[in-house]
Amino acid sequence: MKLRKAYALAALLALTVTVTGCGGSGNAEKAKQVTMNEQQAIDRAEEIIRQAADTMSPRPTLERFGPATIGPCIARDDSRSDDRLQATLFYKLTGVPGTEAKNLVLQARDAWLKQGHKYNSSNEEDMSGPFPWVSMRTEPDDFWMEAITGVVDRAKGEGLATLKVVSPCFLPPGRSKASGAAPASPAAFETPSAGDPATRRALGHSSRIYDALQVEPAPTQPGEGLSTVRDESGASVHHTWSTVPLPEDERAAAVGRAREYFRSAGWRVRPMPAPADAPAFVAGHPEERTVAQVAASATGAVRVAVTTPAGGPAPAEA
Repeated sequence: MKLRKAYALAALLALTVTVTGCGGSGNAEKAKQVTMNEQQAIDRAEEIIRQAADTMSPRPTLERFGPATIGPCIARDDSRSDDRLQATLFYKLTGVPGTEAKNLVLQARDAWLKQGHKYNSSNEEDMSGPFPWVSMRTEPDDFWMEAITGVVDRAKGEGLATLKVVSPCFLPPGRSKASGAAPASPAAFETPSAGDPATRRALGHSSRIYDALQVEPAPTQPGEGLSTVRDESGASVHHTWSTVPLPEDERAAAVGRAREYFRSAGWRVRPMPAPADAPAFVAGHPEERTVAQVAASATGAVRVAVTTPAGGPAPAEA
């Protein structure tokens, strides 16, 4: 798995900190009625991106963050494990001054409202500052999307606008209904072996992130824990967990400590587009091709995910 691909895979699998693209509260019945395949999900997501970007002024360049990512359904209507998939698209809006990022996000919001799309969880406070963020959804097909202003230079009011669309969950090829069986290509979940080197490597990194955060972990939530993910690039072990809820300042400080740990350990660290009060970053190990994500959640917790290739080197003992 190439590092760029690993970043994209981890971005889908790990941390949906502000949207859950499949049947949110009040929309479960609508989500269950959606029928589509992979290509239809990608095409519709692209359409939603274009609805936001095509009338923007100044006109930005759309720079996709990796390929369209197809992976296991993260937010399930009934919290059961099954074999559905979902698609995620990320686009950076580049080629314009950083001071225009706020306007681009607000223009995305206005374009989506004009199309009849609905607010999800954004409010006036989210959109009134220098780095606005908006979360919306389509009806009745229940795609969820965000327009985010990532902070580049807070003092100068410069940011980077990003658009994200997550499809509702859909069945993989050859399936007529969801089941608990192993998912079909292109992605699959299965339980990894406790003695597997990749499993020990993922758990070892999670342990060191725990030490850096200096925050108590929360009880395991639905969808968290260990899994093996298989797609067209091979197999990876994926470990997710979260902390107890924290006040905003403590949450930001914990994320900052984890960021400094990765930098001091030689990982490549990239900020993730996120609201100012919910910092997030992704870190890549230069040799293992392991990717870790740490993000402050809207629930007040800090969420952690580690994804490491099954064929990587044996883990070093902590």
